[in-house]
Order: sequence, then structure tokens, then C-alpha cells
Amino acid sequence: MSEILRELLCVSEKAANIARACRQQEALFQLLIEEKKDGEKNKKFTVDFKTLADVLVQEVIKQNMENKFPGLGKRIFGEESNEFTNDLGETITVELCSTELETATLLCKVLNGNKLASEALANVVHQDVAFKDPTLDSIDINIPQDILGIWVDPIDSTYQYIKGAADIKSNHGIFPSGLQCVTILIGAYNIQTGVPLMGVINQPFVSQDLNTHSWKGQCYWGLSYLGTNIHSLQLTPSKRNGTEAQTAKASSEGESTQPFSAVISTSEKETIKAALSRVCGDSIFRAAGAGYKSLCVVQGLVDIYIFSEDTTFKWDSCAAHAILRAMGGGIVDMKECLERNPETGLELPQLLYHVENEGAVGVDRWANKGGLIAYRSRERLESFLSQLVQNLMLLETQT
Repeated sequence: MSEILRELLCVSEKAANIARACRQQEALFQLLIEEKKDGEKNKKFTVDFKTLADVLVQEVIKQNMENKFPGLGKRIFGEESNEFTNDLGETITVELCSTELETATLLCKVLNGNKLASEALANVVHQDVAFKDPTLDSIDINIPQDILGIWVDPIDSTYQYIKGAADIKSNHGIFPSGLQCVTILIGAYNIQTGVPLMGVINQPFVSQDLNTHSWKGQCYWGLSYLGTNIHSLQLTPSKRNGTEAQTAKASSEGESTQPFSAVISTSEKETIKAALSRVCGDSIFRAAGAGYKSLCVVQGLVDIYIFSEDTTFKWDSCAAHAILRAMGGGIVDMKECLERNPETGLELPQLLYHVENEGAVGVDRWANKGGLIAYRSRERLESFLSQLVQNLMLLETQT
């Protein structure tokens, strides 16, 4: 099995432990509470704690991978900067030190002397984590380290993480909001072609023990490389041969006539929502977090995750894209899909991860500019797109 994938799974679990600790340990939870008090938080804390949690997770992933695979750390990318300025005006670079005491001392500077919180955070950062999955051992494949780049979203759906709602009810298995929508996303891609190769989605908050209030999570992963496709939702590895076993099962003859289901953002455009309602009927679900919505497709809870805006980024989609590729699906550029003529046999415009958006600055350099559509079955996607385009055109003629 790819040792890199195995290590990505371990660091995702360490990251999940950090995310859970920040909600469950009193000294850290108090900082999260401060994050909610808009009028007070800036008076008491120069450091935005949720950003510190994000950065710490990102640095743990980066430095653990660098330790195991020297040189890979510099090709791990994410949204967060790891520099902070404290009350004394000191600029501090957050990093994982060689000992727990050194990390606690560093974090204490960032947190303006909050020793209790710093020690609690350093403790969980330095805990060893083992990850076991029998499927991991079922195939022997190694991807060359020098072709890999990695996108990381350390805590996706940060607002839900800070808000911390634990009592949200699901709708057909899909949570519209709450801690279940929080994900840790790690996606590895080919730096020469931009194609996603390995993905890990860790969901730290899946079920809560009502007595201890502690949370258990779930981890999903996939690998798609040189015709080998394996993922955590299958029992045996499959080869991509045009009629992949998983897709064949999912795309049985009866399924093509079933109504579509989709998960969308609450901020989706009215025109898209109107067209979707004609295509999907009542099977349209709203949910928080780009990572979580993609996970709903991975889990088979919906056929499609569609988002027409340009406010998701490479770190939001790379992990799920790799997993979906291993399942016979993918994530495509929505705008290009709607402009494409399927009769000409054009390939689906899959998202790529190695090239910046021309002329863009800041985080927009890595935005998914044309929106996106995530799917598990190409056959279902083609049918969905055909109906969506027809209904968009129909709505256009009516306005």
C-alpha cells in the first residue's frame, strides 16, 4: 500500500483529535466560547483562536509528512499563514517543535501567556496516532513522492465548528448544519498533470456519547493511480476498465430512471435552484461545508453536489475528487459542463489542481472559478446535465 496514503490517514486522525480536543477540553473550549462573543473577543484575544486551530492542524499535517517523507513538506499547500503577532508585537511562527514542552512554550507566546490552554493543545499535538484499515493492506502500490503536491483544508466549515451545534437532526442522512458538517480535507495530486490521486476526508464529529459527551469520527479515503482504484467504501480493490465494478453496481439499468438527488449550498443562485427543483423534485438538500457536501456524494446519500459560485477552492475539492475518481466519478467545472456539447464526445471538464487562475490574486488564484459538480456515476451525471440544461433554457425563455 502507498505509505504516503497511510501517513496521510494517520495525520488526518491526529488533526481530528486536535479538532475534538479544542471542543472537549475546558481550557481550549473557553477560547472557542470567546470566538462566539463578537463584541468581546478582540478585547481579550489578539489571536483569532479558530485560525490558530486551523493553522496548528495544517502545520501538524505538513511537518509530520515532512518528517516521514523529506522534501514533501514544501509541496503541501493550504489557505492559512502560520505567522501570528501577539500583544507584545512579537511575530511568532507556529510550528510543531521536537518536544511537547517546546511546542507548549511556543503556543504560550501566541496565546499571550495562557499556559493551561497551551499545554493542553501541545499535549494532543504530540500524541501518537495509529490508523488501521484492512483495505489498506489489500493492494501494493507506491506513488513516486516527487510527482505529488498536497492540498489541505485543516478545518472545513469553521463556522459550524465554532458554533458547535450537536443536536441538529439529519434529513435523509444529510445534516443541514452542525458539527457533523465539519471535515478535515487532504488531497494529493500530480504536480505535472493536476490530476487528483489520493484523498482523505476525516469527519471528526459523527456520533456523540451522551454520557461522556465525547465524539467519535469517521475517515474516508481513496486512491486512483495508473488504472488502480481503491477506496474505503469497498471490500476489494477494483481496476478501472471502462465498466468498473463499483460503478456498474451503482448504475444498474433501473437506476437510470430514478429521480435525481442533489445537495446544495444555502447561498445557491435562484435560477439554479429553480432548474434543480424541476430535475430533482423534493430531493434537494441543503448542507454546510463544501467538504461535507462532497462527502454526501461519496457516501451515496445524493447523486450530485452542485455549486455555481466561484467561492470554493482547490483545498475544498481535491480530497473528495480523488476519492470520487477511485469510485468511477469525479468533480467537474460546472460552467464548462453547461457550455459543453455532449454529442461531440468532448471529455468532461474535470477540475485540475496544479495551475493558478490567470490574472487572479490572493486566494482567488486557487478558486474553482466555474463552480463545480461532484458525482459518483458518469452515466447519471450525463443524464442530470441534459435535464439541467433543458430546464435552464426553459426558464430563460420564460423570463
